[in-house]
Amino acid sequence: MDAETFWDLIKKSRRGAEDCDEHTENLTELLVKLEPQEIMDFDIYMEQQLARAYRWDLWAVAYIVNGGCSDDGFEYFRGWLIAQGKDYFEAAMDKAENAAKKIQVGGEVGCENILYAASEAYERRTGKNLPVSDVVAPKDPVGQEWEENKVELLYPELAKKFC
Repeated sequence: MDAETFWDLIKKSRRGAEDCDEHTENLTELLVKLEPQEIMDFDIYMEQQLARAYRWDLWAVAYIVNGGCSDDGFEYFRGWLIAQGKDYFEAAMDKAENAAKKIQVGGEVGCENILYAASEAYERRTGKNLPVSDVVAPKDPVGQEWEENKVELLYPELAKKFC
């Protein structure tokens, strides 16, 4: 599976989905139709994108818009970011504050379930657990670490809107 196919599946599964759960259901239905190796490849690409987005600047944005953000919360935020599609994801990768463009004040932003779509599809397709990918996640986020009590200084406009 190449990047274009990965992002096309994300895009197709978003159509008509009103929330993360529907998006995940749609994605799982698309994935279950693929060959097991293709499902595994999708999972690998998902893991690679999660690793790419494991950055302090994106975590700061997630922290501000969610009013705090744990390790798990940041993983779910990155899942949500990927679920928004290639253009939105890449815009956030170029400039972290772009990750907040679609976010409305007042709700926690994350999409945990999308992280498990490939696993669910693989199990339904094969009756077996999805093999663990060999993608090595970074030990620490990339970039400049920040202090919680000063995170608002990094993105004052976002802080003004969300805090």
